[in-house]
Amino acid sequence: MRRELITDAAIKLVAAQGMRGLTHRAVDREAGLPEGSTSAYFRTRKALVEGFVARLAEQERLDVAPDPDDIAGSIAKTLDSWLVERDRTLARYAAMLEATHHPELKSIMAHSPREQATALAKMLGHADPERAGAHFTAFLEGLLFYRLVGGGSTVGPAPGTEESLRDLRQAVEKALRP
Repeated sequence: MRRELITDAAIKLVAAQGMRGLTHRAVDREAGLPEGSTSAYFRTRKALVEGFVARLAEQERLDVAPDPDDIAGSIAKTLDSWLVERDRTLARYAAMLEATHHPELKSIMAHSPREQATALAKMLGHADPERAGAHFTAFLEGLLFYRLVGGGSTVGPAPGTEESLRDLRQAVEKALRP
């Protein structure tokens, strides 16, 4: 319970201030805990970073469960919820950038979406499901980034609206075609 409180506070901090804002004291303040609480659970900054990245990956795994009867619609709903939950998604991208310097973070983050996309590609009958899964994952990451902070953030439909869901669904449907 306390680990989740700490890692959730770390996610909020990273979303608001970037990786530079992530300190043990700042997490204690954000979580409303006595000073020193975070360092009791995560002794080093590296451990704290790994902890909040693992929490992000855990939340992502719980979010991603395509409905076999409406694959595009369920993926669109997931993406839209990640746009609405902006803090978590911003922290996730900050962690992805951090992972370029720390391979251990890549291993925490990388497996779930790619594995799920590969399984989906197999189900849809792609000749090379590994490659198709990797391409689909890259597409979804690009779409999400574009809508969150890229050009789509200024011209795309507002997250959490029916228009946003329709727009995302159309994009996902096109990407799912073998």
